[in-house]
This record gives sequence, C-alpha cells and structure tokens, in this order.
Amino acid sequence: MQQTIGQHSDAEMGLIASFYFFAYTGMQIPAGILVDKFGKKVVLIPGFSLFAIAAIIIGTAQNLPMIYLGSLLAGLGCGSYYGSAYSLSSENIPPEKRGLSTAIINSGSALGMGIGLIASSLLVKSVGMNWQIMLFIIAGLIVVMIFVFASVIKSSPKVDRTAVAKEKAAPKEKAPIKNLFTGRMIASYILYFATCYGYYMVVTWLPSFLQQERGFQGVAIGFSSALVAFSAIPGALFFSRMSDKFRTKKVIFIISLTVAAALMLMLTVLAPTSGILLVGLILYGLLGKLAVEPILISYVADSAPKKGYGTSFGVFNFFGMSSSVIAPFLTGVISDSTGSKVMGFYISAIILIIGAAVFLIANIRSKKIA
Repeated sequence: MQQTIGQHSDAEMGLIASFYFFAYTGMQIPAGILVDKFGKKVVLIPGFSLFAIAAIIIGTAQNLPMIYLGSLLAGLGCGSYYGSAYSLSSENIPPEKRGLSTAIINSGSALGMGIGLIASSLLVKSVGMNWQIMLFIIAGLIVVMIFVFASVIKSSPKVDRTAVAKEKAAPKEKAPIKNLFTGRMIASYILYFATCYGYYMVVTWLPSFLQQERGFQGVAIGFSSALVAFSAIPGALFFSRMSDKFRTKKVIFIISLTVAAALMLMLTVLAPTSGILLVGLILYGLLGKLAVEPILISYVADSAPKKGYGTSFGVFNFFGMSSSVIAPFLTGVISDSTGSKVMGFYISAIILIIGAAVFLIANIRSKKIA
C-alpha cells in the first residue's frame, strides 16, 4: 500500500484495521436489534452491498484518508453478519450440537483468512500483482455472497393478520436488559475481549513481525501467517465436539484453551529458532480464538435470554470486537516507540490471562449462588 500512498508510520497503518473494527464493533448492537425486528435477510443484503462498495473504494484509493474511509464503510457493512449468523444457528440447531456447528461456521473465517494471507503474499509479494486487484477480487466474492443470501435465507413466513392483532393486544414478554449483564454474561464479554485482542493483533501485525524481525521473505510470510488460520480448523472442530459431548465441562475447556493460547503467544516471540516459532503459531491457531469461540458462543447461548438472540449476540460481539479497535493501533504505537512488536505479543498474553481469571471467578461465584 505504501508504494501507492507513500510512507507512513506503523501507527497510521494500524489505523486502517482499527477504522474497520471500530465501525464493525459499533454495528453489533444495532444490527442485532434490527435482525430481531426485521429478519436476517433484510439486514445482511444491504450490509454486504455496502461492504462491496467499500472494497472498491479501498482498491481505487490514492491516499490514506480514502483507505480509512473505505475501511470504515467495510466495517459498517460487515457488521451486519455476526448477529444474523449466530441468531440463525442458535434458532435452528439443537443445544447438544451448537458447539460443533459454530466451529464449522467459524472454519469459513479461518479458511478465508488463510487463503487471503497466502494469496496476497504470493500474488503481490512474489508475482508482483498490484495490491488493488486483491480488493476487486474481494468485492466480486462479496457480490456472490449477496446473491447467496437472497436465495438461501428464508424470509419470515406470512402469518394470519387476526392472529397478529391478538398477539399485539396481548401483553408481551420481554427479556429484561439486566439479563444481558449478569455476572456470567459480563465475564463472557471480558473473556471474548481478551480472546479477540490477541487474535486481531496477530492477524494485523504477524506478517510484518515475521518479515521485519524474523527475516521471513516473500510467500513464506503468507504461508507462515496462514498456519494460524489453517491449524485453527481442526482445533475448533475437535474442541467444540468435545464440549458438546461434555456439556458440563464448557468452563474448563474455555479456561484451559485461553491459558494455553496465552502461552503460545509468548512462545512465538521467545522462540530461538524459526522452527519453534512456527510450532508456536500452529499451537496458537489450534488452541486460540477459533477453538475457544465456538465453545464460548455455545456457553452464551445457554446463558443468554431466550428471547432476542440477535441482541444478545450483538452485545457479546460488541464487547469482544471492541478489542480489535485497540489492538492494531496500540501495537503500531508500541512498534513506533520501541522499534519492535514483541511487547504487543506480551500485552496480548497478559490480557488473555486476566480474562481467563475473571471468567473463572465469575463462574465459581455463580455456582456458589446457585
């Protein structure tokens, strides 16, 4: 990008991701409410249409402010996805299979990230293709998904108007807002914040860290970074299946995986050789966010108010994804001031440990009260 728009600091470049995640995070609660009120299709199609337009804006940008604008619009558009996806899965999949189903859904994210990292480093770094073409490819894929949403997602079925009138006249049962902020739910939000912080720090800055501080070159950067995504798929499927099988042990699975992920982040920067570093990345992918997330979403689905799943997951993702606004920019600032991104990895590991501790304490207290 800097060959097109000129040289900028790491903090300024990190803001590209932070603008995206700022808008994405801000959309979570409104999108969740809109999903509950109007349905998934009505929210997803306009959102992804905006996402496609944003990709084109970034692809044609000639300066950093235009990239910031495109990134902001992309976050607004993509923010329509989360509440819709997990509202659909929570409504249509039985509780005993929620963990595995969520892992399968998340595997699409891991696969897409892995392919994107490899394709970008291969086509841009090695082949010499203009980076803007990658954005046009993304826009095309998004348009395809808009047609998929339009054809596959069912609209709300038509109902008898008389029945609707009676239902409106009858007193409605509403899920109290306070149910979204019980001790267990707040602990889930904090843990998801910690999990997302480490993950999006890695997604944003790992390629740069490997190139500038570990001497990786060309397509090796993309392949090494993609190890996190590809190793996450078997990890997510295995641990989510185990959590479905041992449903009373979800808390143990979540805490164990979170602590293990923190240790793997530390191993990545402490590794004396490239081989050990790659082992750390593989294990972080296997045990990190994409392994924890399906179990945590299943846990939240069990704990959240049964009315208004879209709102519940919107609040959950809002708190988690707020970390993704901070992590890219803060790590860039640290890199500018210290000349290294190592401290960014340490901070991510510490935040993960704190999140695991809060989650454990909240569940112990909840058990005592029960």
